[in-house]
Amino acid sequence: MVTHYARGLEPPDRALEDGIPLTAVPRTLLDLAARLHPHRLDRCIERAEELGMFDSRSVGSLLARTRGHPGNGRLRRALGAYREPAFSRSELERRLVEKLREAGVAAPSTGFNVLGFELDLYWAEERLAVEIDTFETHGTHAAFERDRERDSALRAAGVEVERVTGLRLEREPREVVRRIARLLAKRRDAPGAG
Repeated sequence: MVTHYARGLEPPDRALEDGIPLTAVPRTLLDLAARLHPHRLDRCIERAEELGMFDSRSVGSLLARTRGHPGNGRLRRALGAYREPAFSRSELERRLVEKLREAGVAAPSTGFNVLGFELDLYWAEERLAVEIDTFETHGTHAAFERDRERDSALRAAGVEVERVTGLRLEREPREVVRRIARLLAKRRDAPGAG
């Protein structure tokens, strides 16, 4: 077992579990960030979230007061995936439609209903749906399961579903548009299409 010592821990950095003094989860992540490979750090953050022990505000507060810590920059980069875009889902839909239009991609229907499911973006002729996911709207186990059931039912009816996260749309809008354009072309060129 390796024991790690940290000096100058502030009260929010400390925890007590079964009478054993420990560092709090945010501080543990900061200390791990200085030593772990980025993929392992990502997995630690993900596991803390799965266990209901991750609080982005507490981590943000810790990062603000530990700027000189060797793990600070690495933890900041790792947390990039946990910052949702500053747009609502409907704003993201409008933004994607605008990007598609700018790229010359055929306009989709929005809020189109197929099999009782309202689809974010839908191209009826190509039978392609694009769903925009944000953690706020899909961040529970029940929502995750419903989305998989919905996708399965749509696929069984011949509708291809492409999911785009709000974060991906914000960071890689050109790649998202290129992927949708390729999927539309593929669906048009498929045997039996049209």
